[in-house]
Amino acid sequence: MSAAVLLVRHTAVAQHWRGRCYGRSDIGLSRAGAAHARAVATHVAAWGPSMVVHSGLKRARILADHVARHCGLRSIALPAWQERDFGDWEGQSWAAIYRATGAAMDGMIDAPASFRPGGGETTDDLAIRAMAALDALPAGRIAVVTHGGPIAAIVGQSKGLPVPDWLSITPTLGELTMVERDWRNRARAARPEMV
Repeated sequence: MSAAVLLVRHTAVAQHWRGRCYGRSDIGLSRAGAAHARAVATHVAAWGPSMVVHSGLKRARILADHVARHCGLRSIALPAWQERDFGDWEGQSWAAIYRATGAAMDGMIDAPASFRPGGGETTDDLAIRAMAALDALPAGRIAVVTHGGPIAAIVGQSKGLPVPDWLSITPTLGELTMVERDWRNRARAARPEMV
């Protein structure tokens, strides 16, 4: 059984949150992000998904709902697709986190199995959760509106890349990433052109 999965990163968040760690915080889109979401939705809908899934967080749900309306579908919230849990770092500026922790945040890359940013999720925890969410999807053409962390983890693992390389493959806001999924083997991911 095979399926194609289109992973879509949400668009730009509200201006107040730029430069801040927001992970699992439930924040909305900026005006530009909302307009971009409508444009991205037409591209995703043209792909013809049979199912539209999102993380349940507002910034992903808005885009997923636009796609679903174009396709005559209902979007489905699956929390396994949420961004990394950054614990008590959430809501703080990245500059403040750096001032308080120094280079400790490098632990997300240097110690993926043990470092918990702000007491949250390790990089390995995020990767395991993201792959399980991918594996749990049914066959069909499925659009998943999610976040940079889960997408980078899936693409990184499926290409056999070391964790330090995952930062360079994190999609931009509104970018689409196609994953051809063979349910008897591991996922193979290829990055399409940006929207």
